Amino acid sequence: MIHDLIVVGGGPVGVSVARAARGLSVAMVAQERRVAATPERFDARVYALSPGNVAFLQELGAWQAMPPERLVPVHAMRIFGDDASKLEFDAYSAGVPELAWIVEDAILQDGLWRDLDARVFAAHCENLQVDDEKVSLRLKGKSAIAAKLVVGADGADSFVRTQAGIGATGSDYGQSAVVANFRCERPQANTAWQWFQRGAVLALLPLPGNHVSMVWSLPTAEAQRVSRLKDEALCREVEAAAGGELGGFELVTPPRSYALRRLAAARLVAPRVALAGDAGHVIHPLAGQGLNLGMQDARALAAVLAAREPFRDPGELRLLRRYERARAGPILAMDTMVDSLFRLFGADGGLAAQLRNSGLNLTDRLPVVKNMLMRQAMT
Repeated sequence: MIHDLIVVGGGPVGVSVARAARGLSVAMVAQERRVAATPERFDARVYALSPGNVAFLQELGAWQAMPPERLVPVHAMRIFGDDASKLEFDAYSAGVPELAWIVEDAILQDGLWRDLDARVFAAHCENLQVDDEKVSLRLKGKSAIAAKLVVGADGADSFVRTQAGIGATGSDYGQSAVVANFRCERPQANTAWQWFQRGAVLALLPLPGNHVSMVWSLPTAEAQRVSRLKDEALCREVEAAAGGELGGFELVTPPRSYALRRLAAARLVAPRVALAGDAGHVIHPLAGQGLNLGMQDARALAAVLAAREPFRDPGELRLLRRYERARAGPILAMDTMVDSLFRLFGADGGLAAQLRNSGLNLTDRLPVVKNMLMRQAMT
């Protein structure tokens, strides 16, 4: 049997592609089993999903499958520079119900995997072969499977990207992100908080009840030190870094960390191959837009496949280039913006500090600019 589509990668982007490929026969290769959500504890990894991507999940029927008590709307954002500078966003002022939704990774994956209409192979990939008619994927310990198109949604170290001969450029930010969840003394008021700290970036995202999820991007050695702190010591450091805005903290999920890098694939497509999510681009998490970019990839690819002419099969390169063109501008713009912010707020010079903090204050006083930034982040 030749499928229309094989998706490699069982994360949120890959499963979104599989669910959105309506009318196509889909096979999925998920090398690792997803972690099921539990009511007893929060997942340490969370995402701030844009309203545009939430609408996409609603169209797929996945959003409705998630427990509503675990989905938290963001009504405001508070961003602080490394002096008294501040930038605030407010959903009410922007005339929208919310700026984003905070969703735990396990909750998101449970909703996406539920009622998935695809043949799933829990296996590792060994070899990828492309010819004029199809792409063949050999799986370890299993026979090969074939399709008209393979989508690599298999992360930064993508097997599909490598096998397709698509190059990638990357760099190490010299940082790691420390993630953990806390109970806070003061109400988080459905607000996302962020502090730029001369290279380090602390983000606190609202969770159900009086809880927050932390993403603290730090130089690697400092991240290792913070990750090894005892519970009380870690809470005190986070309280100090947050300037006491949320009062005292109590750790509820042990910290863990992961290295931060930047990556850009030379192309998003090749004959009968398309890349999506981290397989095609990885950005710094300071803007919380990594998964949003990947979900936008899934949306764009699904739209291109759905709108294809009757005589085109899903793997035609001319068709896939429509997807690549649609994504090139948004990906480049977000990567450039995030990398520029990282370098601006990481610079130690007096002029750089003056520029970044003046910029925050100036933007905060310009409603038109603020609304433009919000609208861009909400797609």
